[in-house]
Amino acid sequence: MTDRVIGKLNRKLFEEVIYPNLGIKDSNVKIGPQFGIDFGVLNLGDKDIIIEVDPVYIVPEYGWEKSSWFAIHILASDVAVSGIPPKYLFIDLNLPMKMSDEEFKVMWLNMHKECLKLGISIVSGHTGRYEGVDYPMIGGATLIGITNKDNYVSPAMVEPGDLILMTKGPAIETAGILSSLFPHVLEKDYGKEFALKAQNIFWLQSVVDDALTLSNLGLRKGVKAMHDATEYGVWGALNDMAEASKVKIEVYKDKLFIRDDVLKVLKSFSNFTKINIDPYASISEGTLIAAISRDKEKEAIKILNEKGIEARIIGEAKEGNGVYLKDKDSETKIRQPERDDFWPIFFKTLDLIKGDKNE
Repeated sequence: MTDRVIGKLNRKLFEEVIYPNLGIKDSNVKIGPQFGIDFGVLNLGDKDIIIEVDPVYIVPEYGWEKSSWFAIHILASDVAVSGIPPKYLFIDLNLPMKMSDEEFKVMWLNMHKECLKLGISIVSGHTGRYEGVDYPMIGGATLIGITNKDNYVSPAMVEPGDLILMTKGPAIETAGILSSLFPHVLEKDYGKEFALKAQNIFWLQSVVDDALTLSNLGLRKGVKAMHDATEYGVWGALNDMAEASKVKIEVYKDKLFIRDDVLKVLKSFSNFTKINIDPYASISEGTLIAAISRDKEKEAIKILNEKGIEARIIGEAKEGNGVYLKDKDSETKIRQPERDDFWPIFFKTLDLIKGDKNE
């Protein structure tokens, strides 16, 4: 059995190889590489620099506009969860040989357009075509935000007594990708009109507005911690926060919610592939998990709703450790998922569609 699986390296390898070997120790590094925290913090005098690094992720099958938008928002979301707006972008593009000049132009102009909307300046980078490169990973980027010293939040700042808030519901990215790439699967179950509308879920795959809206509650006072539910979904994000903050997070089963269109997409693809999927263990870029002060509950929901962002309190933090799902008088421990439920259903769909085409 191979130890090589798709996605981020496992925790064991991170803790044994990466974490103990980080070059020279420097007191100005306030947050270095940590499992479950998607940005670092570097102190420079009276300023803190929020720094995030990720691949440049381009999927031409989404369409160039969607793909370019997604590439920027993946980066911007990881800065925004600190409570600080993303500001300066450094980008390295290692393009596939098959990418034409016209395709590059369309991609770049759309990325530029999204940077304008988000207030991001592109500072420097590198661009070239190379053999052995293919989509979706066509380079890497660093995006930073700048703030006053200690004026940010991280997933390690949850405190007992804080309320746990979720925006949009689970499996946003799972449904957004499946509906955009394989609309004909939905057409068979729900018709063409639903299949077209479901593709708009794609545009929810960002927490920039969610996080920066909540930052108005006051960092470390109103909003304590924020985390984007990317790989391993909501359960993964909650476990990351519980572990980083050394708290117990109780999730109330009757408070969980899922969008109707997302649920219909998941049911359709589960039926198509015969694979069960847990929405809460499925990749969900666009779903924000946040810890907020109890006295800010109504205000948090109000300001998010005013932005058109659905949000609810789904639990609370307590003394202890781990994530638990409470249902009336019982509770079940929710462990960090060992796999993201998106990938089996995604690859099975690809196999089935290829099989149909070959018949």
